[in-house]
Amino acid sequence: MNWKTIFRSLKNRDMLKRLLVVLGIIVIYRLLSHIPVPLAEPTALREVINSVVSGTDFGGFLNLLTGGALASFSIVLVGLTPFITASVISQLLTKAIPRLEELHKDGESGRRKINQWTRVATIPLAIIQSIAFIYILRETVLAGNTTVLADPTMLEWIVAVGAMTAGSVLLMWLGELITEQGVGNGISLLIFAGIISQLPTMLTTIGTSLVDTSGGTLDVFNWFSIPVNPVVFIVAVAILIASLALLYLLVKINEAQRIITVNYAKRVQGNSSYGGVKSILPVKLIAAGVIPVIFAVAFLSLPAFLGQVLKATGNEAYAELANNLILWFQAPTPGAFTGSTLQAFIYPGAYFALVILFTYFYTGIVFNAQEISENLQKQGGFIEGVRPGKSTEKYLTMTVNRLILFGSLVLGFIAVTPFIAEYLLYQLAGISGTNLSIGGTGLLIVVSVGLESLRQINSRALMVTYDDYK
Repeated sequence: MNWKTIFRSLKNRDMLKRLLVVLGIIVIYRLLSHIPVPLAEPTALREVINSVVSGTDFGGFLNLLTGGALASFSIVLVGLTPFITASVISQLLTKAIPRLEELHKDGESGRRKINQWTRVATIPLAIIQSIAFIYILRETVLAGNTTVLADPTMLEWIVAVGAMTAGSVLLMWLGELITEQGVGNGISLLIFAGIISQLPTMLTTIGTSLVDTSGGTLDVFNWFSIPVNPVVFIVAVAILIASLALLYLLVKINEAQRIITVNYAKRVQGNSSYGGVKSILPVKLIAAGVIPVIFAVAFLSLPAFLGQVLKATGNEAYAELANNLILWFQAPTPGAFTGSTLQAFIYPGAYFALVILFTYFYTGIVFNAQEISENLQKQGGFIEGVRPGKSTEKYLTMTVNRLILFGSLVLGFIAVTPFIAEYLLYQLAGISGTNLSIGGTGLLIVVSVGLESLRQINSRALMVTYDDYK
């Protein structure tokens, strides 16, 4: 990362405008997250929801991903989940339906049509999720507390659902605006901003959970005293060291790449000759970046959300299924380990598998071996020892698959490490309530998005300062 180049690029008006666009949209997003849904008295509703959210890991996890919008019952509560779901569905259909695949290969015009259909599909998904959120709030969270929220009228339902749907669509538009007019992936940056706003609270909770007033006092250079159990203090230091080591590993994995040398044949046109040079084709170890983690977290929240909806119906036939969905598909608490160990590891296991699955899935979209091999053949380029055309395509596919296998396994391991640490802390030291799994997922997304955004800022900085090196 060339910081001198980045700072020099700030003199460029276009670069400065793009960074200000990103900053301004993030500020707008944070303001929107404090605008409540017009459904009840905001202060009383916020107090009740806060008490429920803070009492459950699933609520805290969902609140972290929504950037505090859940606790405020904000108009952006639905967030970007409908758009992410619609994007995954459209990408799957693009691979499955030949007509859509041809449209995708048509170039920019075809991709614009597919993106437009994705945006349209987001609206009904946002409406369904908005209705479900209000229903859960009414039937489960408030449990008939009519002093806070009476039976909504049809007009109140329409206004509330319309506000939440509009908030989701607005976030989708803001994310695409960042991608087009700013720097970086807009959807990832909005999720990044939401998590960053909640991380101080989350880290404070993790820190205070490791302090035990019954274990004596630790004097630090006689400046101040911290009531802490010595065993817990050692555990806290070990967690800090392990966290730094994992962050270092994550940075290395994100930056790792395989360099493929490409040779260009010499061509003679008239009295001039072209080609006869070498170039490189860098293939990243994790070409999908943080997208697999975001997709995995979004999809893992759906079963528990469905369980909450089924529970809110009050139908006894669905009661057992609803409770199992809520129990299995949420970040396991240490208390869950006292019961069935299998249940405690359903969520981490599914998380690990989905990270690997989405890494393969998204890499197949962003890295098209067939298209790259065709372009190399048209330009007279070839990989040494590999024939142009189909052989090059097979070679690139094999190389990428090997990289993805190792990269996705390491990324999945990093993602579930906080769950393993929480389990070991409870089994070996009896420490519970650390919320390491929630904070770990948040930090994983923050670090990955931060690295990718810095890389794109550096690339654009090199482009706008190119003339300075002539």
